[in-house]
Amino acid sequence: MPTASRKKSPAARTARAPRPDGTATRALLLQTAGQVFAERGYADATSKEICERAGTPMASINYHFGSREALYEEVLIEAHRQIVSVDELVEMTRALGDPRDKLRALLGHMLAPSSRESAPWGFRVMLREVMSPGALAPALVEKAVKPKAKLLLGLIAQILELPLDHPAVQRALVFSVLPCIVMLVAPKEIPRKVLPAMAKDGEGMFEDLMRYVLAGLEALAKAHRAAPSPGWKRDKPDPV
Repeated sequence: MPTASRKKSPAARTARAPRPDGTATRALLLQTAGQVFAERGYADATSKEICERAGTPMASINYHFGSREALYEEVLIEAHRQIVSVDELVEMTRALGDPRDKLRALLGHMLAPSSRESAPWGFRVMLREVMSPGALAPALVEKAVKPKAKLLLGLIAQILELPLDHPAVQRALVFSVLPCIVMLVAPKEIPRKVLPAMAKDGEGMFEDLMRYVLAGLEALAKAHRAAPSPGWKRDKPDPV
């Protein structure tokens, strides 16, 4: 009696070996999806359009990512990486000795894409997400933002000479990095039409930004080394 054929379980289907061109197809879908999400936003971008532009079968998104939602999560992480990656942060912190020089190199690297006429699609994706956060924002925070924030907090703590968990360290990180993010994601027409001096002299703008940031960090350091912040209690003693 012939053996009845059995359907493969979901686990067995997941475990199948990808085709030799799977990595290239996945990367193509990610890049294409990034461009479509940047143009249309998450709500209006369809799997059909992404696959048509990429020249892949309709089932390829589910095959490589599991779902349209999972694909968008990967797009968000890649978009954040286009601004600055963890590897770039690590490399910068190793290359220089003075933490102020490291911060200068980091902020200069972050602002470099803002001088381009056509920024990568990741900046437009992040602008849409900032203006209208979606359900996947928590995933972006956990997988992309937190690892970078951890490195930056350590750098700011060194500059301020304060414990890593001190509230002033977290506030100083926001004050230092947020202006750069705003300049990155803001439409190019704003500085050109409203603040033309800013658009014409990128080098001078960066030098003034660093004067502003470093002077502010020095003021914060003096204020908070002299007296602890109200309500702050150190989580654990500093290492000896």
